[in-house]
Amino acid sequence: MSIVVPVHNCRPYLDRCLTSLLQQPVSKEIVIVDDGSTDGSRDLLADYAAKFPEIRVSFQQASGGAGRPRNHAMAQASGRYVFFCDADDHLGPEALQRMLAMADRNDSDIVLGKMVGHGRRVPTSMFRENRDRAPLGETTVYNTLTCFKLFRREMLTRHHIRFDESLRVGEDIVFSVHAYCHARTISVVADHDCYHLVCRPDGSSIMQEPGSRDPLAWLRMIRVPIELMARHIPEGPLRDHLLRRHFRFDILGQLGAPFLAADPVGRQEIAREVSDLCATWLTDGVLDRLRPIDRLRAASTGDVGRLVRLARLEAAALHRRLTALDWAGDRLEVSGRAFLTDSWNGVAVGLLLRERSTATERRVPVTAVADVFAGSVEVSRLPPGVWDMYVVIACEGMRRVARFGADREPEVGRPGPRLMAAVTVPYFTRPHGNLSIDVGGHVVAVPGAVRLTRAAWGGKGALTIEGTVTVGAECPAARCVRQVVWRERSSGNERRAPAAPVGDRVFVATATLDVPGIWEANLELNLGGPPVRYPVQVGDAELGPGVAWWRGRRRWTAMARASKIRRKLVVTVLARGPKAVVRRSIRIGR
Repeated sequence: MSIVVPVHNCRPYLDRCLTSLLQQPVSKEIVIVDDGSTDGSRDLLADYAAKFPEIRVSFQQASGGAGRPRNHAMAQASGRYVFFCDADDHLGPEALQRMLAMADRNDSDIVLGKMVGHGRRVPTSMFRENRDRAPLGETTVYNTLTCFKLFRREMLTRHHIRFDESLRVGEDIVFSVHAYCHARTISVVADHDCYHLVCRPDGSSIMQEPGSRDPLAWLRMIRVPIELMARHIPEGPLRDHLLRRHFRFDILGQLGAPFLAADPVGRQEIAREVSDLCATWLTDGVLDRLRPIDRLRAASTGDVGRLVRLARLEAAALHRRLTALDWAGDRLEVSGRAFLTDSWNGVAVGLLLRERSTATERRVPVTAVADVFAGSVEVSRLPPGVWDMYVVIACEGMRRVARFGADREPEVGRPGPRLMAAVTVPYFTRPHGNLSIDVGGHVVAVPGAVRLTRAAWGGKGALTIEGTVTVGAECPAARCVRQVVWRERSSGNERRAPAAPVGDRVFVATATLDVPGIWEANLELNLGGPPVRYPVQVGDAELGPGVAWWRGRRRWTAMARASKIRRKLVVTVLARGPKAVVRRSIRIGR
């Protein structure tokens, strides 16, 4: 494979970059083009090329961007795959090995490797899991348009995919868009930190230069990849899916902080440019895929004053504080304060619950006066899951949503569990301390107690136990019992005995323990989520002398006792042959 590295005044970062490339356990050539460096990078590159035959270095006059040196290096590359790495970044130790394996296994045209930012933001949504095949229209792979990926060189050559040398910023966006349009198979490596994207502390990279993200220049640049994509992708859901990325991040995003930073004349020009792009490319299908704030902005391009208000609303700090949290019967009562910096008219405050795995949302009824509010959560109507609580502030048709509970009054504590249709456990997350509600005991340990009240032996190791079971603050839980699980201490083998409720608090279960070992009793309950087990504790219950029986030529004994730690119910089962029985009888007789 070929690794392409453009270099321009990167001397402080080159050693780390080149070392990470040389250590990749793959067959490789490293093609480096120095783009007129003046900081000693040329000399260091010459030293590396003299010592390592896999490194090839060429030099050219400064072009002012990364497009020309990358194109120059690509023309020299001979590998099946090409990987682009900037000289101030570096790779994880197994990055190319894993990406090549993924490409070979799936005949991939593009492989994305998980990115890690060091002082720079990186995309994350496409790196949640490995993907052998990540269809362009069904995933978020198109959200990352940097060129730091593995590309099949034959695809690049056949379709004349090159970097736009006329662009100083955004040349990799044009390149990646073109490649995505021709890729038959796109894969993702998400289980290894492949590409480390580094922010230069001295601010010397192109993207850190003043004006590199000038909103007007960016909006004019982004027309190039959008028009390129539209030439390859016909109208329809796929094009709308890809255009969503450009509108959210490239177009309507310029109406946020960059819009506020502009002067009045600049705001008018930005709004006109965005309006023109919306008129050309914003279809109903794209609009349906956008966030509410982006739809508001798209509808307001003719009203600069409202665009300013929306941008200020988005930038305003949202302050919130939890002031009270407690049970009122089967309802969880929540009180707090929430407001935005500066003063805004027509502000409405609310609470929202969002289920963590499905993103299902439930509104919480609240009463609010100014910035003070109180809400009541009817937890018995929440399906099992982990529900995260958010505070919501609505103004100007825009909704600001933020996690809630980390900032709270000192006296606010965690209410105990309640058992309704399922066990409900309010808790504060770690490490941030936000308020969540675990319905079913999915992520929070549910406190509970099982107390033995009676144990009776039947014939041949049959033991019937009866006891009480409570959850949390003495909530009766007998209706939730499933079975008693007897676990042998040394082997881990288990025997299960169905348990039945007797009223709200009492359960009964019978098991036959006729296998040698030390068996520990645990009561298993269904609390609405994963099964929960509690040890059966003996307390003051009478256990009796045990039981003995013959099976074949062996004498079996089973005896119940309380363990030394926590007085858990334990049964010891032994089997002895005739000689051992006689010897034991003689020893006892003496």
